[in-house]
Amino acid sequence: MAFNDIHIDTVKRKIDEVKRFLSISLSISNAHTVDFYTRDVWSTFMCLSPEEVLSAISSTQDHMGAIEDKENTTFGFCNVSKKLVDISALLRAAKGHCIPGLGVCMQLEDLVQNLRLLTGDSIVGKSSDEFVVPDEFMNCKKAHEVQAMSEVVACLAKYCRVKQVIDVGSGKGYLCSYLSMRFNLQVFGIDSSSTNTHGAQERNRKLKKFSKAYQKPNKATRKHPLDTEDGSKQHNINFKNRDGNENFNTKEKESFGGQADTSALSKQVTHDLSVSDNAAECPLDLNDSDSGSSFFSMLSLDVIEDISPRIHPSQLSLEEREKRKRENLERKAREGRGNYSDDSLFSPLTSYVTAETELKTLITELEDAVLVGLHTCGDLAPSTLRMFWAKQELRAVCSVGCCYHLLSEEFDQDRQGCVDGVCGFPMSQYLKAQASFCGRNARMSACLALERVSAGGGLPMESLFYRAVLHVILRDHYDSFKSEKRVGNVYSKASSFVDYVRRALRKLDLDDTKLSDSDIQSYHERYSPRMNEMVAFNMLKVILAPCIEGLILLDRLCYLKEQDNVSHSALVQLFDPVQSPRCYAVVGIKESTV
Repeated sequence: MAFNDIHIDTVKRKIDEVKRFLSISLSISNAHTVDFYTRDVWSTFMCLSPEEVLSAISSTQDHMGAIEDKENTTFGFCNVSKKLVDISALLRAAKGHCIPGLGVCMQLEDLVQNLRLLTGDSIVGKSSDEFVVPDEFMNCKKAHEVQAMSEVVACLAKYCRVKQVIDVGSGKGYLCSYLSMRFNLQVFGIDSSSTNTHGAQERNRKLKKFSKAYQKPNKATRKHPLDTEDGSKQHNINFKNRDGNENFNTKEKESFGGQADTSALSKQVTHDLSVSDNAAECPLDLNDSDSGSSFFSMLSLDVIEDISPRIHPSQLSLEEREKRKRENLERKAREGRGNYSDDSLFSPLTSYVTAETELKTLITELEDAVLVGLHTCGDLAPSTLRMFWAKQELRAVCSVGCCYHLLSEEFDQDRQGCVDGVCGFPMSQYLKAQASFCGRNARMSACLALERVSAGGGLPMESLFYRAVLHVILRDHYDSFKSEKRVGNVYSKASSFVDYVRRALRKLDLDDTKLSDSDIQSYHERYSPRMNEMVAFNMLKVILAPCIEGLILLDRLCYLKEQDNVSHSALVQLFDPVQSPRCYAVVGIKESTV
């Protein structure tokens, strides 16, 4: 069995536990920061000082103790006033109602090892650390994600005995390229953005160019060992010229020159890729000609061009010339058909897909495949799971979602974002029957990264503070403080609070000359002493974020467990949450593949 499957009744019980906790605490997550001072949010929800809250959060005390409610309180909230009176109780409850605290998550190593055992893989038990990270061609975060997820996808493909992978929301094709080159899988990357699709094609072209060229000196060295007169290999043999200076052996010099040329190409292609990645890269010594060979040594040999020694045609026998002619014709025929040639292992496609999309109209050569999605945005993650259930040819799924604020909700009053009545949350019949609802502000809060903040990442508090105080100014001096217009990212361009307010007023088409600089600055001075309230309140939102995310993920897991044709399903932590906060994957396998 691939998973230590949690029974659906256990999943439902865990959902009930999280829902009960959020029914008490979710009001904090749904409070809008913009209204923080206009609605006196702190006094509305808290019977504690900001200093007490911040002190408890920053304390090294273990908050995993038993959840015991004091008299007339639930999870630290007063049953009468509904205000928070016991911060320690809330922290303990929050820790117990997130995915790790609920005990429903499977570890990456356990999943991979179980799948390898079932497929008879000889490298069972090897640590993923032994595999080379593809950080030459993407930033550190993406390299971490691609390596971990590709390992799972490759194991699923082998377990299900398939050679095709469909990557939904493939973006720039990081995962697609690595899966095709490292594991020799035929990958179809589908993205709704033609810009992303074109970028993925260009990036893959450069990557293949680099991979072929980078293998050249290594293969040439293997094919042409330097032999001495007695047949032993020479290594770094030097001799002195007439001036007494040491030089390399001529053949060694040629070999070294070839490596230098390749290193130069490495620099150019790696630079091209890093520019397109538009992110901070992992440290890479471009002067080290071996810096990329470790990566490409892990690639499937089927996608690396074998470099033969160049021989002039006049020196070939008639038989050899006929053989080469035949091979060239066969290669051109393969390239013309575009089936499983080296260049077709990764095929980027542009399309907007839903569960109703007929994949065979997009992919004519579609066979049984594994469906994957790495940080699929908003409703695309639930659509991926629905697609997996609906399409017989999809044998397994590995989906990591993100951007919960873009998720549509069926029981939201506005039902914004629902397409043809199909919404992103809830997915499971269990939560649908309860008309479960989070709210947009709560889903926004679910995107916060507790581990990053705990590791010193911090929150953009000054920009939030500026926006909340601006709302007070709009209330006091303008009639349109509830305008539908958005302030947007004015903070990044502002040199001071006064400059921020004036820029924001102009963006809202309001008369900024109505207020003097001193009038504006007086608001900053009035509310600055209360900034700690906002800091403490937003830290509470961060603490509650994993619980909201947990409910969304448990709903998706429950959905898979409700389907008769899904034999195994699990939540798996794929990534380090500090490097990649959206670190959980929903994994499923169809019945007939087991």
